[in-house]
Amino acid sequence: MKKIIATILLLALSATFILSGCGQKGDADLSGWEYIESKGKLVVGLDDTFAPMGFRDTDGNLVGLDIDLATEVGKILGVEIEFKPIVWNTKETALAQKTVDCLWNGMSATPERQEEMALTKKYLNNRIIIMALSDDVKVTSAADLQNYKIGTQAESAALEVMEANSDYDIFKDNILEYDTYDEALLALTSGRVDCIVVDEVLGEYKNSRLEEKMVVCDYNFGDDYYAIGCRKGETDLADKISDAIATLIENGKAKEISEKWLGRDLIILQ
Repeated sequence: MKKIIATILLLALSATFILSGCGQKGDADLSGWEYIESKGKLVVGLDDTFAPMGFRDTDGNLVGLDIDLATEVGKILGVEIEFKPIVWNTKETALAQKTVDCLWNGMSATPERQEEMALTKKYLNNRIIIMALSDDVKVTSAADLQNYKIGTQAESAALEVMEANSDYDIFKDNILEYDTYDEALLALTSGRVDCIVVDEVLGEYKNSRLEEKMVVCDYNFGDDYYAIGCRKGETDLADKISDAIATLIENGKAKEISEKWLGRDLIILQ
């Protein structure tokens, strides 16, 4: 009889354990802010060569405007910020596979990305410009690019705006894509390309550190607003980040960070 009672008790305890376990979610089953809150960490995916937004200093440390801004956002949200350098042209895969939780590195809020991801509000205004080493490179319209070899970064906003331009077919065969803007800049300084198409914040930052200064061509591809990309559908996480940036704008910390890296306050929220 005792053996039968013990067996019944053991079965009851097993059933209770199974039932209680069924109602619990693992981190892998969570999404959005609930997922970030459960693990206490936001993993930020970035291209660590994109100065002044996120890059390595001479000691190999990650620094930049986005690094400082994300760190402050983490303090407001009460979560750890982990920066994970990725190959930028695989960023969508890294995001979808939860290798990273967001893409935060001077990423343009293009129409395609607005469809593919949950974007935060736009937090910085930038332009896509054309830079060369000489005034001999004259670009007053996109069509003029047919006369020059053009360097840019693969999977970048600069490439996307060129592809969307009405004159793209005229100059597309002149475009050379590089894994990073640093490689595109090296191609320019070594004479393999005549100009680069680049984010203004990056181009001007690099220019300030070159002995042989680049010149900005008359034509540009227009405004290029930055946003942070979260997984599609995770609008609650995107909203949390936007709200935290709004707090940093209100308390003056965002302005301090922008002036540190850009010399002026370009941080917005719209």
